[in-house]
Amino acid sequence: MRKTKIDLQHIRETAVQLAIDFCTLSKRILRYANLGTPRADFLRKVSHMLLEFSGCESVELRMQDGDLNYRWEATDGKEENFFCEKFSTVQRHEGRTIPCADDGSLNERLCGAVMCHQIDPSAECISAAGSFWITNIDGPVKCPPVFPEIGPRELRELTGGYQSVAYIPFELEKESCGLLQLKSRQSNFFTASIIKFYEGLTETLGGAVSDRRAQYALRERVKELGCLYRIAELVQQQEISLDDLMQGIVELMPPAWQYPEIASARLVVDTRSYTSSNFNGEGSSLRSEIVSGGEERGFVELIYSGGQDYLEVTLFLEEERHLIDSIAQQISLILERRQTEDEKQRLQEQLRHADRLATIGQLGAGVAHELNEPLTSILGFAQLAQKAPGLPEGTCQDIKRIVNSTLHAREVVRKLLIFSRQMPTKKTEIDLSSVVEDGLYFLESRCTKQGIEVLKQLDPNLPKITADPAQLQQVLVNVVVNAIQAMLDGGKLLIKTYADADFVYFDIEDNGVGMSEETVKKLFVPFFTTKEVGHGTGLGLPVVHGIVSSHGGRIEVESKLGKGSRFLIAFPIPAEPLPLDSDDDAIS
Repeated sequence: MRKTKIDLQHIRETAVQLAIDFCTLSKRILRYANLGTPRADFLRKVSHMLLEFSGCESVELRMQDGDLNYRWEATDGKEENFFCEKFSTVQRHEGRTIPCADDGSLNERLCGAVMCHQIDPSAECISAAGSFWITNIDGPVKCPPVFPEIGPRELRELTGGYQSVAYIPFELEKESCGLLQLKSRQSNFFTASIIKFYEGLTETLGGAVSDRRAQYALRERVKELGCLYRIAELVQQQEISLDDLMQGIVELMPPAWQYPEIASARLVVDTRSYTSSNFNGEGSSLRSEIVSGGEERGFVELIYSGGQDYLEVTLFLEEERHLIDSIAQQISLILERRQTEDEKQRLQEQLRHADRLATIGQLGAGVAHELNEPLTSILGFAQLAQKAPGLPEGTCQDIKRIVNSTLHAREVVRKLLIFSRQMPTKKTEIDLSSVVEDGLYFLESRCTKQGIEVLKQLDPNLPKITADPAQLQQVLVNVVVNAIQAMLDGGKLLIKTYADADFVYFDIEDNGVGMSEETVKKLFVPFFTTKEVGHGTGLGLPVVHGIVSSHGGRIEVESKLGKGSRFLIAFPIPAEPLPLDSDDDAIS
């Protein structure tokens, strides 16, 4: 009697300890699921927990997890062995798929029958929840009624030589299911009460699988949102250059993807390419085009240098496709914003330039008027002095120099007045080719002396334009003289006139020394000159610009150092003749 009491007490204590151990295991599984680890890592950890807890030699899990159907097996020998198999074709039951191969084999049919609760729960070794277990393959085993063909030989093949095997079905979600198989080499390893404990554990396991998937998806979303947030922070840095901004974006991309350890990124904008520090140009890639202002400017690309996790459905998640599109859109906005800022800065510089021109114009007009009177007096008295009889030769030469210098000063004053809009314009209908031909008459001899070959291609049938011929002569002289001074060792000067539907063009091209980009930018700034002191006023080309602008035209300059320069001047063809001989002082 005493011995019976002791046995009952021992059984009660064992049951309590087993319940505690099951609770502890359930907590460990749920805690690990909350980490949101990749599926393979989760299965490896959970199967190790089950092997350690159950004392079995093999644990097998079959699951339908989202779009994935697979079988995972862990065997505990000298070292842990893991085997995974994804099912390409699966069985179907009542309109849903189950994680069993559709190959007609006895093992797959049995697993499917257990998961679909097709076994009579009143049969031997079958629980009310539908679990089925075998405790001794060498003893009398009652096989499920739906599989009467299972004999001793088939049973040994089915269990793979294990003495005890348990099939425990569970649900992950409403539409998906799973199966836990526990295998032991010991006979009579499972009892009805032990199976009931495992059935409770599989409920926890089903919830843990769903929780892991949700946590994993959440972790990926946090990474993606974090990437976008850090890009936004980068954009907000006021002093960051565009190159540094683009490089910062590509460095932020790889950690936001599902497999950051094999991910690298590339960003191409116009002709510039930016790559992450670990860039590997080979592998599977995900790309999104960068479109700014309706124009394709480049692309952003994420590249995997290795393959995907075997147990993940796709290499690139759908959310990651949205992420790279969002990054491409952010870059497009950055480019448009920078372009707007550059345009704003350019307009501000133009405004400052216009203001400087206006100020210089006002100053030049005042200086010119003040100088006109004394220059006229100097020139008049010098010319009178020239007429005095008996002057020594040296004195005559000195007076001649005074006259020439005064005439030069008057020319400078005249240019200042033109630039400052103080001289009236007299417009008439003219043929540009004729004006150019007349103006070249006085310049060709100078070109010949310097070894410059003048090539003329003047269209004799140009449409008439309304312009001041004297001012256009001045445009011709200033630009051609500029070209002559660029060809001190001789060269070729090509002068063309032609027209299209809207403009008449005056095209002057030389093969002289050319100009740098910085010089071209300053060509039309008053008093800017590259010539030595005393050899240029810095007003010739600004006056040209003013005359062309006053006629509603435009001037474009192309130049390369060592190759020459090209001045293309366009004058609009009037829709109807303007009033002739008007006093138009619109030179700017």
